Amino acid sequence: MNNKKLIILGIITVCMIAWAIVQAHVANRPRAEAQKSASLIQGLDPANIGSIVLGTGENEVTLKRNGRYFVVTNKDNYPAESADINNLISSCLDIKVDEFFTDNPSNHKDLGVTEEDAKYIVKFLKPDSELLAGVIIGKGKDQGQGAFVRMIPGNKVHITLKRPWIKDKALNYIDRELVSVDRKNIESVTVSSPDETYTLNANDEGEGIILANLPTGKKLKDGNSEAVFTALNNLSFEDVMKAPATGKELTFNRQFACRLKDSTVYTMKIAQKSDKTFITCQTEFTDKTPVTKEEGIVESEEELKKKEAKLFAKDKAEEFSLKHNNWVYEISEIDAGNLTKKLSDLFEDENKGEKKAG
Repeated sequence: MNNKKLIILGIITVCMIAWAIVQAHVANRPRAEAQKSASLIQGLDPANIGSIVLGTGENEVTLKRNGRYFVVTNKDNYPAESADINNLISSCLDIKVDEFFTDNPSNHKDLGVTEEDAKYIVKFLKPDSELLAGVIIGKGKDQGQGAFVRMIPGNKVHITLKRPWIKDKALNYIDRELVSVDRKNIESVTVSSPDETYTLNANDEGEGIILANLPTGKKLKDGNSEAVFTALNNLSFEDVMKAPATGKELTFNRQFACRLKDSTVYTMKIAQKSDKTFITCQTEFTDKTPVTKEEGIVESEEELKKKEAKLFAKDKAEEFSLKHNNWVYEISEIDAGNLTKKLSDLFEDENKGEKKAG
């Protein structure tokens, strides 16, 4: 073999070794690195969204833009939480795909990307209800993290890098907390029903509870009285509806009033029908003394803070009433029990549970 052939063979050998190294490097790279992923939905401007539709048929939920915010049409246009709406839009825009699978409509049903078989459906509509963009999320891909998705309109099905999870219930987009009152700020609680009225007061130290007109020989049940006294701590609702139409069907003959030390009074009017309990919420700031500042008088920092706190409490009460005045809320059985507990459930014999001497 002459020198020329040896040189050619050497060059071929070096090239083959280099190619093997490259192939081994590519093979060892993770899939996400080896193949560039892309966003499924591109070019969607959230400012152009007039409404968002989740699901179909009886399970369809519509979130409609109302000025700067969205409302949940399934719940009589109750205000939606902006953070939840933003998270929904972001979740859809963040869907990444790295593999085209099929564009044959006959495969859609098996992949779960028809509207009837989908895991999730999200449609973004213009104010005139014209479709801007949408996504149908179907079955998972084997045992992997991805899922089959189809952008609508269109027939193309892709596989996502991660399986998207979408909140698709109306209450997922509503702040269900009505009020959360700090126990140390409570002055008294009054519970009224057609049969009785009683008041629980905070003692001077602010930790214990005093029942007005506690019968002789009786003592408070700490657990029950505390549950009533703190009933507005993290009070939330199970469902919500407009007040005028619903109010005609309910009798609000019970009341729970919580008076705070800053002169705020929360009043819950209560109606019970079948096994459900409904409430309306009102707030009043009872200190009607105007906050003024006299010219030429230098006020102390403490006095200024008191005035600031009063104005803040007044504004907070007005804001609460404005938000909740026109709504009826269904609450849980546990919360209903705390708001309507009978007087006889609050006390027991003083000597109950004591060991007999001897």
